[in-house]
Amino acid sequence: MDLVEVLPNRLHMLRFPIGQAYLWQDGGALTLVDAGNAGSAAAIEGAIRSLGLLPERLERIVLTHCHRDHVGAAGELAARWGARVLAHRLDAPVIRGERPVPEPVLLDWEIPLYAHGLTVPEAPPTPVDRELEDGDELGFGDGAYVVHAPGHTDGSIGIHLPRHGVLFAGDCVAAVGPLMLGVFNVDRVRAIESFRRLAGLEPSVACFGHGDPLTVATASALAEAAADTPA
Repeated sequence: MDLVEVLPNRLHMLRFPIGQAYLWQDGGALTLVDAGNAGSAAAIEGAIRSLGLLPERLERIVLTHCHRDHVGAAGELAARWGARVLAHRLDAPVIRGERPVPEPVLLDWEIPLYAHGLTVPEAPPTPVDRELEDGDELGFGDGAYVVHAPGHTDGSIGIHLPRHGVLFAGDCVAAVGPLMLGVFNVDRVRAIESFRRLAGLEPSVACFGHGDPLTVATASALAEAAADTPA
């Protein structure tokens, strides 16, 4: 796992072989956005300690959606350190193991990529302490808000920190190569609508589930990519 500074003393990316998570600091209080794959809890704790921070200060884990490469270590971390797990109401039953993971409608070129993603270990059923809705305030980042962004999954969310100009886009947007709509969507039309909604927030920093964060000309790049995405 790689640890990459995005904003000094505020935001770091934790990059795994497939996918990534983000650690936000409010002083010593910590928030994790997504939690990597199952078995990565020790690496996440090590990354926290390497920054001179304490894992016991991990207050919440906000999951952008229900896929295994985002949920995997959330339950283990929460059990160790008492963090609360937050996810949208529509994805919470999947995360808890009460419903199956929804199958995406794959484009032809996505099929081999999807098969590769299934090599990530399945996420164990994970308790969700708080079910989220659009517009909910999350208690960190001087006012972080839920932006419901369905399409990748029904309960996919973005997380917007307007006072810091930061947007966590989950897998609605990808930055692996050209900035683009995320892959493996259950509803491509709704995913495009969500992409355009997130772009309309005009962040100065955008963090993705796959690909490096965007920190330069971010708003214009998102707007252009969203406008150019065909239905």
